[in-house]
Amino acid sequence: EYCTVTSYASMGYDLHITRQENWYDENSGKRISLIEWKVFLEGDTEMRLDNFAEVTTTSGETIRIESEGLSVWTKYSGNGIEGNFVWFDYREGNIVCKNPDNEIIKKMLSIASQLNAKVQGDDGELYEESAGKVRIVKAGAQKPWWKFW
Repeated sequence: EYCTVTSYASMGYDLHITRQENWYDENSGKRISLIEWKVFLEGDTEMRLDNFAEVTTTSGETIRIESEGLSVWTKYSGNGIEGNFVWFDYREGNIVCKNPDNEIIKKMLSIASQLNAKVQGDDGELYEESAGKVRIVKAGAQKPWWKFW
């Protein structure tokens, strides 16, 4: 599952589009503003700003998550297959995607480039695309124990 609503609400591994040294830093001066994110979305024909994500479970229950800045990448090759949608969530100055595959990471790198930002994993590692392949270019530093949640 990649960036689905069901995985969105559960544990997983996040990648962050961020300008901060570490995505979890509290330096608001380097954050991507919500207004800036919305302007970016208006100019990207592959993205749609929904401000919510909604799915129906196999038992017929509807799950809805609302978050200002929550958008979907409509051109993802697996879009809609088995309930998968690629959701990009605006959170505290970062753009976050849960459990991304290489195709999603490439889109994240493209967005990061346009926002003068980088793509960083939960553990602080940095990503780049080289010769069409995604790779980790810098291992992350250990997150302080008090930033566990």
